[in-house]
Amino acid sequence: MSNLAIIPARGGSKRIPRKNIKDFLGKPIIAYSIEAALKSDIFEEIMVSTDDTNIAEIALKYGAKVPFLRSKRNSDDKATTVAVIHEVLNNYKKTKEKEFQFACCIYPTSPLMKVRHIKEGYEKIKKEDYISVFPIVIFNYPIWRGLNIDKNGKALMLWPEFANSRSQDLKKVYHDAGQWYWFNTNKIKDTLFTLNSGTVILSEEEAQDIDTIADWKLAEMKKMIQLDTNLQQR
Repeated sequence: MSNLAIIPARGGSKRIPRKNIKDFLGKPIIAYSIEAALKSDIFEEIMVSTDDTNIAEIALKYGAKVPFLRSKRNSDDKATTVAVIHEVLNNYKKTKEKEFQFACCIYPTSPLMKVRHIKEGYEKIKKEDYISVFPIVIFNYPIWRGLNIDKNGKALMLWPEFANSRSQDLKKVYHDAGQWYWFNTNKIKDTLFTLNSGTVILSEEEAQDIDTIADWKLAEMKKMIQLDTNLQQR
C-alpha cells in the first residue's frame, strides 16, 4: 500500500511570525514533523506543501521532498487544509503520475507527536475502514461547567443542570489534538472530520496547541519533559 505524508507549511503566519520554521529547542519546529514521518518508516514519500522558498530549503535539509510549490490560491489566510490536500494529490497525479491509497496530513508545529501514534492511526484506518483517523486529547476542565456572560455582566452556566454534579461524574469530552490526520484519498471530500472518523487518544502531556507565545513556551516545557523521560528509560 502506498502512503504519502503531506506537511502543509505556508510562509505567512501572523500570530507567531515565521511560525513553521521558528527555532524550537535548537532546530526549526517543522523538523520534528519531518523526522517523525521518516522514523515511522511507513511512507513512500514525505512532502512539504509550501509557497515559501526558505521553508522549502529547510524541508529538503531535514529529509522531506518539495516536488512543487503551493499555488497562490491556497496560500492565503482563507485556504483550507482540505483544499491544500486536494491540490497536492492532483499535482502528484498530473505531474508525477502517482496516486496514493492513504495519506497523512502532518501539521508542521507538532513537536510532541510520537511515531507510535502515527503508526497506530495507520493501523486503524487500514483495519476499520475509516475515512479518516486523528488524535484527540481530553479537555482538562469539564466543559459542562462552562459559563456565559450575559449583557448585564452576570455569569450564567451554559448547562445549569450540572451545577451540583461532581467533576468525576461528568461525561468526558475530547478535542482534536491538532497533530495529524490519516485519510483515505479515495473517500476524502470537503472535510477531514467525517461521520466515519476514528481516533487515537493522547494524554495532556503529549499534545499542545500552539497559537501564542505562551503556547509555544508550554510546548517547549512538555518537550523537555518528554526528552528527559526518554533518557531515563534508556
